[in-house]
Amino acid sequence: MASTRLNLHLRRVENADIERITTHGIARSQSPDDEAGIMVPGGKQCPDVTRRAARFTLVLAVCAIAGGYAAAFIPGGTPTWAPWLLALGIPASLGGIMALGAARGTTGIGKLKFPFAFVLVVLTAGFCLALGLPANEGPASNLWLGLPARAAIVIYGIGLLPIVVLPVAYALTFDTQTLSQSDIDRVRALAAERVAANTQPAGSDNL
Repeated sequence: MASTRLNLHLRRVENADIERITTHGIARSQSPDDEAGIMVPGGKQCPDVTRRAARFTLVLAVCAIAGGYAAAFIPGGTPTWAPWLLALGIPASLGGIMALGAARGTTGIGKLKFPFAFVLVVLTAGFCLALGLPANEGPASNLWLGLPARAAIVIYGIGLLPIVVLPVAYALTFDTQTLSQSDIDRVRALAAERVAANTQPAGSDNL
């Protein structure tokens, strides 16, 4: 019985420690009003502004994308504003998803805000330029790195630049935004305690 109680206690401690690790020492509120913010060690509830803004942006972006696709079914043809909803909604949705994935408690997304903003601007500008430039490509048109202007914007701007920037940004901020060495050491220590608790002699249950 004592061993069973010890294992249950270790599981509770392990779950609490892992929760604190994943939020860099900031424990989430377990109240029904968890969406209002997170609990810091001093007992104060701090609003999670980053996740709130990311969720709000994502909802608006998804609605814009849905509206753009739904406009294709309007009798009389697709209106001219429908593609612009997609041009704005797609980059905004990607930005919201990236922010939700990278946010770490009250610290937000840290230095990742700069590459995220760059990607958001590049995607938005690329889609808007591809839509806004006149469709007058022909055999005599100037080529940008072997492609017509609008195709070059889509391939090199929308397709290539984010692929180059984001992996480098994630690699440079991995220790601060994902897992630090102290986080890894704590997880290993918890794993060692769990293994030690599970390998106790069978006779210890009689204690």
